[in-house]
Amino acid sequence: MTSPATIAQRIVRAKAKIKNAGISYEVPSRSDLPDRLETLLQVVYLVFNEGYSASAGAELTGADLSEEAIRLGRLLVDLLPEPEAMGLLALMLLQESRRAARTSPTGDLILLEDQNRSLWNSGYIAEGAALVERAIASGSIGPYSLQAAIAAVHAQSPSPAATDWSQIAALYDLLVRVTPSPVVELNRAVAIAMRDGPAVGLQLIDDILTRGELANYHLAHSARADLCRRLGHKEQAKAAYQRAMDLSRQEAERRFLARRLTELET
Repeated sequence: MTSPATIAQRIVRAKAKIKNAGISYEVPSRSDLPDRLETLLQVVYLVFNEGYSASAGAELTGADLSEEAIRLGRLLVDLLPEPEAMGLLALMLLQESRRAARTSPTGDLILLEDQNRSLWNSGYIAEGAALVERAIASGSIGPYSLQAAIAAVHAQSPSPAATDWSQIAALYDLLVRVTPSPVVELNRAVAIAMRDGPAVGLQLIDDILTRGELANYHLAHSARADLCRRLGHKEQAKAAYQRAMDLSRQEAERRFLARRLTELET
């Protein structure tokens, strides 16, 4: 939700502060780790996400980044087996389990509902599901554990039709309370649309877009386009797909959105 230019400015200011204050690099002691855990988890997950779904460029994914993030996640759980560390590792494993099915041989995007689930990594799914259970059993449920629980429902569903959308929507209800954000609300709206119908989900997404926070977020417009398509609102769907394509910086996503537009036009 933040522009590259803004992030670049923050990095420049941070470097200047470190230099001017003479802050030296020190390996933190073990007693310092719990206070730094939240930031560390965010960084590891950002690395994973860039490998799982690249923010820009010709390739949709980068396995090297995802693998490195999982390696760091395992190391972190060994050093500090906190529930959220386990939750993050579980989340990464469960998402990574789908890598082989997420793109075609030509690099085109394949949606979750169209993926060949026999290609999913059963070892990662079993390991991730076990970590979810350990994290939730601790009684301290945070955002990574909840996201991992959602991913586990998807990963353990034998088919798209068998997906328990009621459970997923209920988990998103919890997640939006633990970590309120427009992106979580968007994901919740999609889950509710799958449970209660596209019209209900479309109203929720329109309410989010009206607030302006996701006006330049291509996935919000893509989700809106899909629900309009399902409802037969052809012109609205075309406009939303075009908006999503204009905002996307990822070539595989742009090709997918262009195909959707062509389907609507023909």
